[in-house]
Amino acid sequence: MDSTGKEKEAIQLMTEADKKVRSSGSFLGGMFGGNQKVEEACEMYARAANMFKMAKNWSGMCFLVVFVCLYPAAGNAFCQAARLHMQLQNKHDSATSFIDAGNAFKKADPQEAIKCLNAAIDIYTDMGRFTIAAKHHITIAEVYESELVDIEKAIAHYEQAADYYKGEESNSSANKCLLKVTSYSAQLEQYPKVGTNTMDNPLLKYSAKEYFFKASLCHFIVDELNAKLAVGKYEEMFPAFSDSRECKLLKKLLEAHEEQNAEAFTEAVKEFDSISRLDQWLTTMLLRIKKTIQGDEDDLK
Repeated sequence: MDSTGKEKEAIQLMTEADKKVRSSGSFLGGMFGGNQKVEEACEMYARAANMFKMAKNWSGMCFLVVFVCLYPAAGNAFCQAARLHMQLQNKHDSATSFIDAGNAFKKADPQEAIKCLNAAIDIYTDMGRFTIAAKHHITIAEVYESELVDIEKAIAHYEQAADYYKGEESNSSANKCLLKVTSYSAQLEQYPKVGTNTMDNPLLKYSAKEYFFKASLCHFIVDELNAKLAVGKYEEMFPAFSDSRECKLLKKLLEAHEEQNAEAFTEAVKEFDSISRLDQWLTTMLLRIKKTIQGDEDDLK
């Protein structure tokens, strides 16, 4: 069956589902199997949504040859199923359908995808399923990252995901989210926030080296004294940090900065980079710090 045939079949399923929903709300329908009709409608909406997916019609409208039939496609069909599942108190099935709707809408309407994912999150948190809710907060954050390019909202959802993971003792997952918060907060030049959040976070011991290194650089951009105090604090919190290459680099950079020695700063960075390649984030941060040295040539070469 080609895509046009799949769309026609999906539209027919939607029509039949609509009829079942309407009849379930009538007086006679309520007396004779109203809930069963709603359950059947749920199944039809889900089947229609999958037919739309096969036809790659994610959220738009389907146009027939004879007349224009303004039927919602996959995303809206899943939403219809989700609402009916909730009407039947099938919370898990409702949340699953909202997730399916969100995934479908991501193809064409990111804002609508976020609404559906948030609806699913509300259900999961009400059920006490915080790990699953955290996973979908990450999905929303990724939509804000890649589709809507709203980094502040992405940060908010990564923070919420981290909070839920921490509450469920999923420390590794929480740390991954917090690293995203650190990186994006620094990208937005919210350096004090990065340093404070990192300093106060009890989960740092699980991935201390990377956290402390990045947070120290953020403190460094605020000012040199801030960075010195942060490095000392991190060494107290996690003694093994003192022996890391990252901590040794920080101390060399602090010394070079205090002496306003751009050449020594660059040499320390080059030595570190020869063993552990700097990524774009670290390179950007180090260049910003180097610019505060008088007479530097604005590069790390």
